[in-house]
Amino acid sequence: MSDLVYAWLGDTPVPYHQGWDLQKRLHQSRVADEVADTVLFLEHEPVYTAGKRTGRWDRPITDPGAPVVDIDRGGKITWHGPGQLTVYPIVKLPDPIDVIAYVRMLEEAIIRTLADYGLTGRRVEGRTGVWLDADPERGLTERKIAAIGCRIARGVGMHGLALNCDNDMSWFDRIVPCGISDAGVTSLTNELGRAVTVTDARPRLERHLADVLGAAEYSHTDGSGMLSDATALG
Repeated sequence: MSDLVYAWLGDTPVPYHQGWDLQKRLHQSRVADEVADTVLFLEHEPVYTAGKRTGRWDRPITDPGAPVVDIDRGGKITWHGPGQLTVYPIVKLPDPIDVIAYVRMLEEAIIRTLADYGLTGRRVEGRTGVWLDADPERGLTERKIAAIGCRIARGVGMHGLALNCDNDMSWFDRIVPCGISDAGVTSLTNELGRAVTVTDARPRLERHLADVLGAAEYSHTDGSGMLSDATALG
């Protein structure tokens, strides 16, 4: 069996609750050692997800045009939707559990993926996710290109990361993304001046994620059937 299994959920954006239900079923199966470490790759239908630290002032003031879902991960509010590569690693962490080290692994996978495109991603003290430095010559502030929000339960991870590829950035204008009001949000497409799709970014992120998680090898499975068929997890 491969150390890591990647499941692509298909080209059709996934409703958030459908993806969340799948995460929970898969999490139970991984806790019981019924499946290998499995990473879900998908695009969501437009949705705002509010983590446990979301404040009232972070939320949309008016109807944002997409549902706002309160969830059990850490962090604050963010957006998911078409053109954004969303990644849910359902993986068992080694004892003793080190959540911060796990988040650093996810950040590192994103930073290496950005480097493939000639971009320098970095961490910012006190802020989650991966950032690009301010570029005063281009009139750009410090900006976030990937968000991270995790939950570890019974030693197995849920939720994960989201990399902005060629999504509509105006969705972020309706919230205070991740509770940060003094910086911007960006995407691979915006930074490179050419379309960079989820399909293009996915194999690069797969390779780097396997490396940081210490997987000697990985395989792929068609995850589209998992959305409606719980037995597909066994």
